[in-house]
Amino acid sequence: MGISGASGVIYGVEALKVLQGLGQPCHLILSEAGARNLAIETQYSVDEVKAMATRVHEISDVGAAVASGSFLHRGMLVAPCTIKTLSAIANSFNYNLLIRAADVTLKERRPLVLMVRETPLHKGHLELMSRAADNGAVILPPVPAFYHRPQSIQDLIHQSIGKALDLLGVEHNLFQRWGEH
Repeated sequence: MGISGASGVIYGVEALKVLQGLGQPCHLILSEAGARNLAIETQYSVDEVKAMATRVHEISDVGAAVASGSFLHRGMLVAPCTIKTLSAIANSFNYNLLIRAADVTLKERRPLVLMVRETPLHKGHLELMSRAADNGAVILPPVPAFYHRPQSIQDLIHQSIGKALDLLGVEHNLFQRWGEH
């Protein structure tokens, strides 16, 4: 899992909490801007967030296990995903471990889910999303749904995280699915 510096770091934090609660192992790569946004947007410290992961990798450690195709995993979620991170992934510009791990995920044909956080979007953003999708990434902006009748912000966050976990093959009960009313 990667947490980059876009607004919406709560998506990454909540995904970590859910995976931890499900007993699912999770490796974390936290960007410097992601760590900065934790302090701005949440009550969580960097240490608290890192403690939710099974393993934490420094973003500068391009020799970490997650940078290798031989490292077996279910897939990767980047939540939130900045446009800068999207751009690097779309162009295979592996300047840090988060981007390298995402690139390796794509080359090994494993699911890469990008919760892109930007609005409004200009054509360049859309072209980057298209390029990343052409390479195999799933673009999943955290757009709220309302069919499950959310009662809180956490309900909205969990629905978006649930969609991402579905794509990674992780069973959960984070939201009521369509037709389960």
